[in-house]
Amino acid sequence: MASTTAFGDFLRFYRSRVPLTQEELAERTGLSTRAISDMERGRTLSPQFRTVQLLLDGLGLRDEEAAEFTALARASRVVAAQNRPEAPSTATSSSLPPVLLELTGRDSERLLLEGFAADASSSSRLQIAVVHGAPGSGKTALAVDAGHRLGARFADGCAFLDLRGTDTEPLAPDRAAHRLLRSFGVQERQIPSDPDDKLSLYRSRLRDRTVLLVLDNAANEAQVRPLLASSPGTLVLLTSRRVLTGLDARHRLALELLPPHHSVELLGVVTGADRVAAEPEAAARVAELCGGMPLALLIAGNRLTSRPRWTIGHLAGQLEDEGRRLSVLRAGDLQVRAAFEISYHQLGPGAAALFRRLALVPSPGADAALASVLTDDAEEALEELADASLLGISETPGRYTRHDLLQVFALERLELDEDPAVVAEVRTRLRHWLLDVATGAARFFDHDREATPSGPVHDRESASRWLELELENWREALRWAVEAGEHDRVLALAQAMHWYSDMHGVGDLWRDVFAAGAHAAQMLGNAEDAAEQLNYLSWALYALCGRPHEALAVHKKAALAPENTITEAWTCYYGSAIHRRVGEAEEAVRLGRRSVELFERAGYQIGENLALSLLGLVLHTAGHLAEAVEVQQRSVDQHRKAGGDDELLSMMLIRLATTVAASGEVPAALDLLDEAESLFRRHSNTAGTARVQHNRGLVLMDAGRFAEARAQLRAALAEARLSDHRVEIMARLAELADAAGEPGQARELRVRALAECDRYDTPAVRRTAAKLVAALTH
Repeated sequence: MASTTAFGDFLRFYRSRVPLTQEELAERTGLSTRAISDMERGRTLSPQFRTVQLLLDGLGLRDEEAAEFTALARASRVVAAQNRPEAPSTATSSSLPPVLLELTGRDSERLLLEGFAADASSSSRLQIAVVHGAPGSGKTALAVDAGHRLGARFADGCAFLDLRGTDTEPLAPDRAAHRLLRSFGVQERQIPSDPDDKLSLYRSRLRDRTVLLVLDNAANEAQVRPLLASSPGTLVLLTSRRVLTGLDARHRLALELLPPHHSVELLGVVTGADRVAAEPEAAARVAELCGGMPLALLIAGNRLTSRPRWTIGHLAGQLEDEGRRLSVLRAGDLQVRAAFEISYHQLGPGAAALFRRLALVPSPGADAALASVLTDDAEEALEELADASLLGISETPGRYTRHDLLQVFALERLELDEDPAVVAEVRTRLRHWLLDVATGAARFFDHDREATPSGPVHDRESASRWLELELENWREALRWAVEAGEHDRVLALAQAMHWYSDMHGVGDLWRDVFAAGAHAAQMLGNAEDAAEQLNYLSWALYALCGRPHEALAVHKKAALAPENTITEAWTCYYGSAIHRRVGEAEEAVRLGRRSVELFERAGYQIGENLALSLLGLVLHTAGHLAEAVEVQQRSVDQHRKAGGDDELLSMMLIRLATTVAASGEVPAALDLLDEAESLFRRHSNTAGTARVQHNRGLVLMDAGRFAEARAQLRAALAEARLSDHRVEIMARLAELADAAGEPGQARELRVRALAECDRYDTPAVRRTAAKLVAALTH
């Protein structure tokens, strides 16, 4: 009789003959490396038919060799079954549903379940494992797979029971015990009619067995608790949409949705790998629109399989329509919407209301403070939604997340179950709350106004965290306010964001915020506020978006408005920086001097110090190094004496260090940069730290300290925020790669830098682009 390892031996032989590594064969077939390794070592005793077919294609086996290989796989399954330890006929692995589709993208979960089974075999107490997750996440498929793979490890096999937890009437514990007793081989006439006696008999029979007991689709703790008899060596594997926190479970596994590559892989398993390979972009889009949900991917694949003339792109086009998406994700009796409705209708009124109203929140994340704006008793409702797996638990403590398809479903329920007038009131309340909290949070960074603790924001640290976490929400709220004509609120937010924007956020964010602020000020008829917002808009355009010519046009509009002394000073300040960017150094110097003069006249110390620092920068650009060092040192000294803000001081130190290094004093420049970095790190300012690393890398490179320069520039590239800095960093790293004898790395960096150049319109970037082209075509 054939050995159970014969199949594995031939698999290894054919793989080596090609030759292929296990990893290469895995890539060819779509199987996991671990699965191939298990088959070759004889650990997988019964390879599935589809697995064998994939191996035949991957190994290129044809005719007699293919027939022999298939026969070996079949013989392996037979021998494996005959060699299993004898178990009573009551060990009912036959109660397991068949595996209709190869489990995909769950290798790590399978490995965890193997570990749970190993723990059970060495434990003197009952082991309970709970697998929980959102509707459609594939909990049952994972449990059935575990039953087939791991049941043979238990002396009395595997028993499987669907507890029907999502039905209107879930299976009562005594009825569940009755079915399990029958699966244990107990005759009908031996089963008591009294529910308590029935459960007692069940527990006594289970204590005599060592089984893998799979209780699928549990409704709640009360349903399963009577079924958890103590039996050393037994593993009870529970699946539920609910977390079942009331159970003393030794193991818990939250079944997450599939990442993009595994989502495409599952689509290919259902639809056919060749079909997916022919339309990779469309397949990726379908996977994305299914949100990594196995049920949705299975339905999408089935629709494609049943419609062979459809392209995957056609299905993607149908799914793009959010209003139709859940209707499209239906195949026979499989429906995503129906799966969601079961869980939704089991919610209490408060949780159901919150679930619906969370559809009004732009981002997929929310916390109790935001949820409290939508409904009363929000914390309790959030916990109920999380327990029902209709919300996920974020990696950020206190925050919850929701799935894209659940968001679509929630919006449907909002339209069906809520009064439109109530929805409009909740939407307005949410918008006002987001704008008010964002405005208050930004003021903790304002050097000119006092901030007041409010709601979730009570200091600078909590303000920074809230603004970052809720960015998508308050940004969308600003757009809504613009559409609603709420000019006062729009302007208040834009004004508050001035100093916060210095070190946080990206160019398109601040372009939108300050453009909205300027429009709001104009609508309110406030010329000075409009000029102020236009100044900030010009800054976003030249400093972050790399569009100095657009910035110059905005600057000229600001200069035309009637201004007070401080606003005029800011106009000159930003104008100086813009003219420097477009290569007009002398005009930049003139405006820089004017800015210093105006701030000094107004007695505005912070503005004067910043203007002195910028003047030094433009003097440096114009070639006046000695005066540049002098005015930059003055800005630093004055700021220190006044006890000014650390992060503003850091920016002044960077500018001074750059000029000092250009004067040949490299050690002094590095000391200044070290101080700037320590100040930025004290405030967890990653963008500022990256700016220090960028400038330190340039100083070290010019000093011939290439290895150190490379490390600094690489670190800076990961966080670089300003527009043309990324281009410069990559161009310099390419030069360092050349020096290190790495032409391939140098070419890749230059190609990336050149692609980035198209986004910016500055003389410096154009010069860099020309050099990059020359180097690439050399």
